[in-house]
Parts: sequence; structure tokens; C-alpha cells
Amino acid sequence: MRIIIRKKMVPAVIITFHTKTSEFDSDYERNKFFKNLYGWKQVVPKEHKKYFYRRKGILDDVPHTKIADSVFLIAQKNLQQIQEFFDEWEKKVDYDIMKVMIEQQKLHRMLFEENI
Repeated sequence: MRIIIRKKMVPAVIITFHTKTSEFDSDYERNKFFKNLYGWKQVVPKEHKKYFYRRKGILDDVPHTKIADSVFLIAQKNLQQIQEFFDEWEKKVDYDIMKVMIEQQKLHRMLFEENI
């Protein structure tokens, strides 16, 4: 007889998205979507120096793990914030949500330790 002890499982969400390139008015607008999602680095040259700034995107405030291009995992408790962002871009970006259960320790490790 084999006994399996399950560790504490918690809900998480895998989000996949793809942009409808032809729906964007310009490359500038498409880049704006990605900058608002992922954030970006700004370089400001002034006189003989360069100043570097990190501009935040929504994922800077939401713990996540990037699984692949246009695929990331978040805790389910952060889903509403991400859905609101994608809903603002609904005519230009398609996204899908897959709810999953994951071990609590593994989720914590993925969201907080592996992205350092």
C-alpha cells in the first residue's frame, strides 16, 4: 500500500496573450502596451553623462514568473489587477487565463526567489 501526502496547494493563474499587430495604430502604440506591461529602461543623455531610469510596468507590482514570451504565471489573488490591464487593450490584445493549483512552497519560490 502506498500513501501519498499532498502538500498545501494554492490557486495560481497562467496568462497567455498575443497582440493583434494590425489593430494597433502604430508601432509606438504597440510599444506602449509592452512598456505598460513589463516596464522599461530609459536613458537620458545630458551634457557628458547618461542617466538611467527604470520605469515601472504593471508586472513590476505583481509578483510573476515569465514562462515564455507572452506567457507568465501569477498568484490568483492578483488576477483582477492583470485582467483590468488587459481589458483596457481588449481590441488589440487577446489573452487567455488558465487556472491551476500549485504547491504553496513552489509558488512562493517561483514568484519571489527565482526572479531575484
